Amino acid sequence: MGLSLPLVKLTHRTVTLALREPFSISRSTDETVDSVFVEIDHGGLVGYGEASPQEHYGERVESASAFLAEAESLLGDDPFALDEVEERLASLPGEHAAKAALDMALHDLCGKIAGVPVWRLLGLRREGPPTSWTIWLGDPDDMARRAERVGDRFRRLKLKLGAGDGLDVGRVRAVRGATELPLQVDVNEGWELDEALENVEALSGLGVQYVEQPLRAGHPEGHRLKAASPLPIYVDEDVHTLKDVAAAAERAHGVNLKLAKSGGIREAVRMAYAAKALDLGVMLGCMVESSLGIAAAAQIASLCDHVDLDGNLLLGEDPWAGVDFVDGVQVPSDQAGLGVHEALSRTG
Repeated sequence: MGLSLPLVKLTHRTVTLALREPFSISRSTDETVDSVFVEIDHGGLVGYGEASPQEHYGERVESASAFLAEAESLLGDDPFALDEVEERLASLPGEHAAKAALDMALHDLCGKIAGVPVWRLLGLRREGPPTSWTIWLGDPDDMARRAERVGDRFRRLKLKLGAGDGLDVGRVRAVRGATELPLQVDVNEGWELDEALENVEALSGLGVQYVEQPLRAGHPEGHRLKAASPLPIYVDEDVHTLKDVAAAAERAHGVNLKLAKSGGIREAVRMAYAAKALDLGVMLGCMVESSLGIAAAAQIASLCDHVDLDGNLLLGEDPWAGVDFVDGVQVPSDQAGLGVHEALSRTG
């Protein structure tokens, strides 16, 4: 077909990214995160991807790196053969973050070969909804102060809840007193059913748009909360790949897609359309990751009702550039592929 050149080299390297401030959710506090940057060199063109493995899902940079060390022979000689590559990679179990990095890099290559940005290659619009900004978990007054400092830079706020101290509704009330922005809350599996039933009722009058993952993944009473809640319930930890979407419809009004959970852009697009067919809302989320991973996710943001792509904005220094934050929206580049480039010199 005239486009087939050998995939000469797959390389990867582990990096530690420092956050601007410690980032707390219901189950952890992080000051740094580890990512794996991937490069696929194809006849002199290089495609880039980022793996953001999560220990909560049984993945680490060590396991992602081990996967990538085995993956080169499965890539073949045609970056456009995405279906075949995906099928071959499926022979290696798990490691969705590493698979996502390869998927990003292959889409980057395809866009560069075709001379168009990935969002255009996919037939999608360039821009999606505005991203939320995360107010990480703290005491009510602290969260309110941080929300107030946001000013008009963002158009949505996402509040991390689930501290287990009975103050979660108070946290939202405190933030509501400091800002008029629409609020979203993410509990990260931090509530039990009775607490969730009580809290969603209390939150319904505070301008909250939805409640994300209030119960632990797989909770047997999730359908009860969905039926009783005056607010939309979105699930995150419950939904990883396409096979999880149908079951999510029983317990939620919407799903949170993340490339690092799904294995990449192709699977996330399939999930978005499946969710829409089931009348579910679609949210696009991220891990704490660089602009490389955020740029890849931003390519499909127009498919989504809600967007939470602030991971790169949480970093002290971002080693990549290629996604623009404009009027609250993470806008992907109009350059070929993902449109990313390294912004910082390599230091480790």
